[in-house]
Amino acid sequence: MNTIENISSEEELVAQLRAQDQRAISLLYRNYSAALYGVILRVVKQEEVAEDVLQETFVKIWSAFASYDPQKGRLFTWMLNIARNLAIDKIRSKQYRVGAKTKPMEDAVTYNLVSPDGIKPDHIGIQEMTDRLNPDQKIIIDLMYFNGFTQTEVAEELNIPLGTVKTRARMAIKFLGKLIK
Repeated sequence: MNTIENISSEEELVAQLRAQDQRAISLLYRNYSAALYGVILRVVKQEEVAEDVLQETFVKIWSAFASYDPQKGRLFTWMLNIARNLAIDKIRSKQYRVGAKTKPMEDAVTYNLVSPDGIKPDHIGIQEMTDRLNPDQKIIIDLMYFNGFTQTEVAEELNIPLGTVKTRARMAIKFLGKLIK
């Protein structure tokens, strides 16, 4: 009788996985996790998120293994599609997009850069100028210009019409333009 370590073919591994042998999933993880992690990391671009997606991938592989059909493709290709789809789902999720855009200013690449003249972008006073905007305009400018939201994303985040976002942004920019002159 074969031990799980001596599985010599994909067919034997599939049979053990169909029998829900815990040792088979461990073997699968040892043999394929690095390759799947690499694919996931290329999509999500953050190690911590990639680790989470890898874990979700193996949970899904284990729970959905009955749907694997060897006639439609190799095991690795099936697992790769699961990993890739979960990674894409993650970066499309609102939680991921908002989290990526709401990093503190200190984490922004340009925050700590010094220009050739020794002026840091935060020293030019834009942030202080936005404090003079009315609260409705300030939140829109903060989300758009300091957190990278699009006008559509601002509308969704604040649950207000897109036209309102555009109007408030235009009025805020006009006001800030007068302050700069």
